[in-house]
Amino acid sequence: MNQPRVDAYGVQVVWTDADDTEQTVPHDVVDAMHAVIGEPPADLDDVAAIVTRPGRRVPAGTVVCEDGTEREVDETLPADFPLGYHRLRQADGCERVLIVSPGRCWLPEDWRAWGFAVQLYATRSAGSQGIGDLTDLRRLREWAQDLGAGFLLVNPLHAVSPSLPQEDSPYLPATRRWRNPLYLRVDGLAPFAKDDLLDRDATWTAKRRALERQVDADDRDFTRWRMQQGASLRSYATWAAIAEEHGPDFRDWPEPLRDPDAPAVAAYAAEHAERTVFHSWLQWRVDHQLREASGDLTVVQDLPVGVHGGGADAWAWREVVADGVNVGAPPDQFNAAGQDWGSPPFVPWRLRVSGYEAFVESVRATIAGAGGLRIDHVMGLFRLWWVPRGGGPTQGAYVHYPARDLLDIVALESHRAQAIVVGEDLGTVEPGVREALTEHGILLYKVLWFEADEPAQWPAEAMASVTTHDLPTVAGLWSGADAAEQAGLRLASDDELAEGRKAQLEHLPGSHDSAADAVLGAHRLLAQAPSRMLCATLEDAVAAERRPNLPGVVERPNWRLPLPLEDVLDSPLARDVAATLDAAVRDRREGDGTAPG
Repeated sequence: MNQPRVDAYGVQVVWTDADDTEQTVPHDVVDAMHAVIGEPPADLDDVAAIVTRPGRRVPAGTVVCEDGTEREVDETLPADFPLGYHRLRQADGCERVLIVSPGRCWLPEDWRAWGFAVQLYATRSAGSQGIGDLTDLRRLREWAQDLGAGFLLVNPLHAVSPSLPQEDSPYLPATRRWRNPLYLRVDGLAPFAKDDLLDRDATWTAKRRALERQVDADDRDFTRWRMQQGASLRSYATWAAIAEEHGPDFRDWPEPLRDPDAPAVAAYAAEHAERTVFHSWLQWRVDHQLREASGDLTVVQDLPVGVHGGGADAWAWREVVADGVNVGAPPDQFNAAGQDWGSPPFVPWRLRVSGYEAFVESVRATIAGAGGLRIDHVMGLFRLWWVPRGGGPTQGAYVHYPARDLLDIVALESHRAQAIVVGEDLGTVEPGVREALTEHGILLYKVLWFEADEPAQWPAEAMASVTTHDLPTVAGLWSGADAAEQAGLRLASDDELAEGRKAQLEHLPGSHDSAADAVLGAHRLLAQAPSRMLCATLEDAVAAERRPNLPGVVERPNWRLPLPLEDVLDSPLARDVAATLDAAVRDRREGDGTAPG
């Protein structure tokens, strides 16, 4: 008997690998995945949240809308039914979450822009305190706007544990709902001496001391804001207070504190009210500085694929988080061993029954106050490669998610925030994913190093770039420095590295006499793309040779390489790159008759 490709638990038991070879997941791995997922209820489709659009069929009943009004529906939502998060009471007494979406993200027809990708922690200035901060972001935004930029794409700004050592990777946060106070510019704190590498521990230690002296728990604006944030902020602040004492992983805490609903947790929060107020106040300060830094420019914030398994979100939503597995990737042409990213996934059926609360809050919080969202590994809305904790990526399996529901939720949040959405669709992408993204108004992600077609052939509904934080910079590729670093780390043989470098160099047009010339040539080629967004990294804008991150290599100082802000602001190359992209965007606007974006 032929096995189904996706079983009742959502496990894809037959899949196609990067070499286009069909693979069957071993029975013991399937059984392990089933044990983690748990058996979905037989009546799942009758009790799970309904995600739909106006004009579509729904069960008959009474809808209690977000605003408190009630409306009767008779199997079809009216075309003018309000978008939002409602509750449906059915005749049989069942009450379900009803999410009504526009179906497409906010994406004005006349919007077209160019901008820079920014690793904010790296862009420290002469006035910053150890790492790049939100005041540096404001300076960078003003400079970019003066050059004609329409957006900045910023690394994830989400919070990590307040304990030491600090997590370096912005893609492994403790929460996707709250932001990292490490990015605060602290009044009265002198600028730090600049080392060759970023030291987050020293930065946080100094900033925390200074901030503890400045907190004003009685500030009326803070009190009002704190009340507006409700249970989500209380949960995070309580987790942060406990983490200061017991460490960053709630699974290592005393047993009574591992359940956020336990009486011991409420007692702890009451006893340590000063600390929970402090962590709440930090979030208020970050929110204020981020809004000032963003101004009226579109700042595209990054939504990581997951969070730390012992962090604030995993603690708060432990009922929907899978225990015993991490998210990763199977072996492919870029990583023969596969990858384990260290983040636990959501259990799909539990997410549906919960009304998608964890997903909604993560998207809403990341998109807030900035005007844009980049979804890291957007294929994860369709399926994720689950890796058994303690095993290797080759022992994993794909688990499928309710992609249409998740995409409609992204569209609703985009519509409400009036924010553009970009999906990072790099790597192995199953058939139908890109079509679904485009249908929902989510821009694709095109990268010069990966594409076989010339940029002029790339789609309009996309963000186009030369490279990313995980790939070689133009200067590093041109000079051979990136390949030399990989050789020093023994990541591949000299022949393999030479062959890979040669293949990537073929994407650069012509020959170049210098790294700066190669950078400009690459961006002149990029400028030919008809894509709505053209994006240059700051590393390329100053011809930096080292990429921010070399995936899976712990011996390297990933996420700790500084890129001084003054070097960026004073760079003639950065201005030339900006002028090249700005001219292309202006020409495209004039050619298609659109207004400036």
